[in-house]
Amino acid sequence: MRRLMGLFIAISLVTLPLFTVTSFSQTRKRTATKSSRSSAKPRASEIQREGATRVADQIKILTRFIYVLGGVAKGLENVDDAARRNEAPSAVLEQAKRNKETVRNSIQSVREGLDKLEIDFRTTPELQRYYTSLAGVAASASEAEDQAAANEFDKAGRTLLDVVNRLTDALLEMR
Repeated sequence: MRRLMGLFIAISLVTLPLFTVTSFSQTRKRTATKSSRSSAKPRASEIQREGATRVADQIKILTRFIYVLGGVAKGLENVDDAARRNEAPSAVLEQAKRNKETVRNSIQSVREGLDKLEIDFRTTPELQRYYTSLAGVAASASEAEDQAAANEFDKAGRTLLDVVNRLTDALLEMR
């Protein structure tokens, strides 16, 4: 029995390294082949839906901004009137200056987003037919930017309302 046990241990010691070598040689993991569906181009309807979503997002951004701009513009007008009458404290004038700069930067960001939207519609074949509806919205936002630079915040808001109307028309066309 001892002899049998010794033989078993000897065979185990000889064959054990062979099993580990075999297991090391098979390090590559098997993976399933990927479906060709995931690498296929998105369909035109998906691209069109994504484009419509981006137009809707711009409309939402602009309407929220215009809503906030209405109150800010009124406050800035009141501060400017008080400044003309020399009734505004310097701290209020300084805050109004910072607010004006914030509004100008926000309008610039809106214009940049509209620029990108126009470029994407112009360069994406599935969206090119809707580009004519969007063409010029960034230019109108640039006009609003100029109006804000001239402290005409109410006028800039009205120009941005026209941009929202054009974006809405483009969205309706995409239905």
